[in-house]
Amino acid sequence: MRTILLIDDDEYCRGPAAELLRRANWEVIEAGDGQSGIELAIRHRPDVILCDLLMPRGNGYQVCRTVRAQHELRNTRIVVVTGRDFSADRESAHQAGADDYLVKPIVFSVLLAALDRLHPAKVNGGEHPATAEGKRLPGLATLKFWGVRGSIPSPGPGTVRFGGNTSCVELRAEGQIVILDAGSGMRALGHSLAAEFADTPLDLTVLITHTHWDHIQGFPFFLPAYDARNRLRILGYEGAREGLAATLAGQMESPYFPIALKQMPGNIVIEELKEMEFEIGPIHVDVCFSNHPGVCVGYRLQTTAGSVVYLPDNECGHGNPVDREAARGTLPRTIEQRLEDFVSDADILICDTQYTREEYAAHHGWGHGCVDEVVRFAIAGRVKRLFLFHHDPAHDDDQMTAILAHARDQVAKAGASLRVDAAREGEEVVLAPQLSLVR
Repeated sequence: MRTILLIDDDEYCRGPAAELLRRANWEVIEAGDGQSGIELAIRHRPDVILCDLLMPRGNGYQVCRTVRAQHELRNTRIVVVTGRDFSADRESAHQAGADDYLVKPIVFSVLLAALDRLHPAKVNGGEHPATAEGKRLPGLATLKFWGVRGSIPSPGPGTVRFGGNTSCVELRAEGQIVILDAGSGMRALGHSLAAEFADTPLDLTVLITHTHWDHIQGFPFFLPAYDARNRLRILGYEGAREGLAATLAGQMESPYFPIALKQMPGNIVIEELKEMEFEIGPIHVDVCFSNHPGVCVGYRLQTTAGSVVYLPDNECGHGNPVDREAARGTLPRTIEQRLEDFVSDADILICDTQYTREEYAAHHGWGHGCVDEVVRFAIAGRVKRLFLFHHDPAHDDDQMTAILAHARDQVAKAGASLRVDAAREGEEVVLAPQLSLVR
């Protein structure tokens, strides 16, 4: 068994990463600072050292230089990880002796690939099962953000860090590939799936929250839908004016698009749901109507690795407040109360936070979330991790960074344990049973 030494002062990241690596057949040793890491390296002679750059009692550069000075560690590979992507830092790390340099947030599959490249392992003469192309570790779920924007795509130099494509999220769990909404981010997802599964037929499930254009506009450009070997099951609810199938077909009619829905070669099945819970293989899905114009829903997907709630279009706190306990059993529950129950204790909540508090004053009743209200909503629901989502097309990267900082400050003032991030296009999140999330 290969041995890896994790040196990171952030136990919140180090602990779950250690557990995931153990599941991938690595023997893991942990250290919380540079000096302790150096001592453990000399004592255990690990195959690989995964070392944070900025730590107390010896930073990553010092760890690299000290390890490289030890003759008995000449074959140990070093991977430096950091949240900073400055070319000067990267060059300094390599000069100090690092073999690789990875920038957080780190996609777990990318980390495994880097480790196998530096220290290959074979199982029965074949490929290591955890890094086989297109595979996922058993018992884990992975989320990937392909589109995080609301209303309209907003590409350009001001949105490169968080992304400009509209709503599309991929979930892989229990052997299933589930796609949440079909915004413009679906195009890149389709190309990625086609490349990954070039010789393997795909069986995909697409969950549509509603048929506003920013949630369906990527579907005509979804490459797997043009391959006759693939099966696409598209699920959603009847719209306010037209059914789901009619709306998806309508955006592809002439003169809007050159290829009609019925001309797509893929095996496409569109189902309008009637019930508020159903199954996708072993994944149980609950549904709740959201506070948004027309017919719009949120989905809660329960996997063995944890629960994911996807609520991309919703206005929190809209309407008259009602005391929850006083209302129980005496009054019909409000939309807000039903949604709080819906998201309660979720491992991940992906939620509409389009407006700042100042902007929301002019957009009350539009059906989109205010960051302050959503943070309050997530704390009340005992959510473990919140992803700000459906970013306003006018918010550039600097504004998004400020919004995220404000949300985290609100959590800190409330003394809550909620972890908050802003969804970024291309980010992948690993969810493991009874573990925190690893980035």
